[in-house]
Amino acid sequence: MIERYTLPEMGAIWTLQNKFQKWLDVEIAVCEVHAEDGTIPQEDLENIKSKAAFTVERINEIEKVTDHDVIAFTTNLAENIGDSARFVHYGLTSSDVVDTANGLLLKEACELLLEKVDGLLEVLKRRAYEFKDTPQIGRTHGIHAEPTSFGMTFALWYAEMQRNKERLEKAKEIVSVGNISGAVGAFAHLNPDVEERVCERLGLKPAPISTQVIQRDRYAEYLSTLGIIASSLEKMGLNVRHWQRTEVREAQEKFKTGQKGSSAMPHKRNPILSEKICGLARTVRANAIVGMENVALWHERDISHSSAERVVFPDSSVTLDYLLAKTTSLLDGLVVYPENMLKNLNLTRGLIFSGQLMLALTQKGISREEAYKWTQRNAMKVWDEGGEYKDLVQNDADISSHLSSEEIARVFDVKHYLRNVDKVFKRVFD
Repeated sequence: MIERYTLPEMGAIWTLQNKFQKWLDVEIAVCEVHAEDGTIPQEDLENIKSKAAFTVERINEIEKVTDHDVIAFTTNLAENIGDSARFVHYGLTSSDVVDTANGLLLKEACELLLEKVDGLLEVLKRRAYEFKDTPQIGRTHGIHAEPTSFGMTFALWYAEMQRNKERLEKAKEIVSVGNISGAVGAFAHLNPDVEERVCERLGLKPAPISTQVIQRDRYAEYLSTLGIIASSLEKMGLNVRHWQRTEVREAQEKFKTGQKGSSAMPHKRNPILSEKICGLARTVRANAIVGMENVALWHERDISHSSAERVVFPDSSVTLDYLLAKTTSLLDGLVVYPENMLKNLNLTRGLIFSGQLMLALTQKGISREEAYKWTQRNAMKVWDEGGEYKDLVQNDADISSHLSSEEIARVFDVKHYLRNVDKVFKRVFD
């Protein structure tokens, strides 16, 4: 079993300790640029860099008085730095620090999520090839349709996760920006060159234009991308839940020794992991709505977005990280029953071959309408009276007068339906 998920990895990004450290990284980068320009004496820069320190506990203590977290942060720094602290936060407003630090935090989150996506892609590809030639009944509207390959499902999910990876890479680029543009974004106290050099130091791009804040459509794109990925994972979990149904039993979650399915019914094996994936996906999608609601702010900024972002950024990032890891584990350990797939494929006693039968008749010059009538009347007999569809077809005078026994046998050959699977796999994986 592949178990890639460790909570502290993603969770550590969203701790207060790491958030304030990113704020400090921004403050130090600004001071370094100021020192290059002579705004800050070199001696003071060295003093700031060597003494700048904070504790979450002290910042929280100060904030109880200030009701302003950035002021509490800079006050705590000043307590440790001394006189040189007058140059910290020089020419900045709070959002210059907070939003630029957001770029660093979200970039880190994207990098971890991309690693998890790669892990899932690896499993999907392996299982796709493992079951490439395993026949399974395809279902539309929940009803048996035509034969397909079980491996095709994993190939389908692989292609979708490739698109999700591209979306996440784009979202990473969109959020990896900073702004050092002042109270209304007009660079009243600092030259735009300062912003460009600070961002370069931090591995970010400067926003081409901002107000006091980075525009929230960027963060909405990040949260929406996470919502789309969560929806893809829910699709996978939902399919596993169906496959594990007692009446279907084509695949199931791995049930480990000692695991219990129900407090009241000892026989139960429930798809709890798949259900957990489906449930948590809803929260990630819901948070995407919050991101879109945050796009519209009053004029150059208000603070309505701030409180919500403190919830949805860590929640969506940590939850999707968890979902990716759990989906990878789920599919990596999925127990598959090919014999039950074959049993279910034959459950309707050959009805699933009706479409191919109709096409074979049209190849003999029969109109589509007439061919449909002949194939359907025999299919309805199977539904209503029982029997094998192939036997009824062979005994139908209209059909047997146009198709030989050998031709009818080819119609009912499941391999015909899988003849192009290799070409599809080449499209997906090459």
